[in-house]
Amino acid sequence: MDHKIRWGRALAALIAFLSFGNGAAAAGDPKRGSHAFQACLACHSVNPGEHLTGPSLAGIWNRKAGTVEEFQRYSEALKHTNVVWNEATLDRWLANPERFVAGTSMTFPGVRERKERQDVIAYLRAVSEGKAPSAEPRRGGMMMQSGKVDLKKAPIAGQIVSIGYCGDAYTVKTADGKTNKVWEFNLRFKTDSSKDGPLPGRPVIVGAGMQGDRASVVFASPAEIGSFIKQTCR
Repeated sequence: MDHKIRWGRALAALIAFLSFGNGAAAAGDPKRGSHAFQACLACHSVNPGEHLTGPSLAGIWNRKAGTVEEFQRYSEALKHTNVVWNEATLDRWLANPERFVAGTSMTFPGVRERKERQDVIAYLRAVSEGKAPSAEPRRGGMMMQSGKVDLKKAPIAGQIVSIGYCGDAYTVKTADGKTNKVWEFNLRFKTDSSKDGPLPGRPVIVGAGMQGDRASVVFASPAEIGSFIKQTCR
C-alpha cells in the first residue's frame, strides 16, 4: 500500500513537472516576438488603419478573422471562416496558413519553430493590449520596416515632372533637372491613396530591384496614369 502511495505521488509530481514545462514553453516573450515580427513588416503593420499587402494587425486579439474594417483584399476563404484569433488559432495559422485555412491568399510557408511562434503571438497580444515593447529596426534587409514613407515629402530627385514613352523606353524627368531613360519592363506604375501617398498630379519615383535598374512610379490615383504619360516618338 505504501509502495502504491509513493508511486502515485511520484506520478503526480511527474505530471505536474511536464505540465509546468509545457506551460513555460508555450508562454511567449513579447520582446523576442517584436524582433521576430520584423520579418512580417513588409506585409503587415501594427499601426491601426495602416494596411499594406495584408491588413493591420492592431487589435487582432479575439477578433474574428477577415473582419478588419477598410481592408479590401481578404480571400473568400478567410472571409467565410469562423476563426477567432487567439493563442491556439494564431499558432496553427503561423505554423501553416494554407493548411489551417485552405484557399487563403497569404503566401507564407509558416514558422517552423514553436517557440518563435509563441513569441510572435505574445507580441501581437501585447500590441492589442497597448503594451507592445519597442524594438530596434533590423538592419541589412530590404523593406524590413513597415517603413512606408510620406511620398508627399519626397526629395526633388524623386518628384516627377514628366514621363515620355517611345518604343520600349520611358523617359522620366524629375524636379532636379535630370532625365532618366528606363526600359519599359523595368518600370512599374503603382498607386497609393493613403495619407502617405503622393499629392494629386505629382507622382514620385522610387528605386527598386537589387541592382538598382528598376523603379516604381507612384501616383495618387489610377486615373492619373494614362493622362500623365505622353507619347514622345517623332
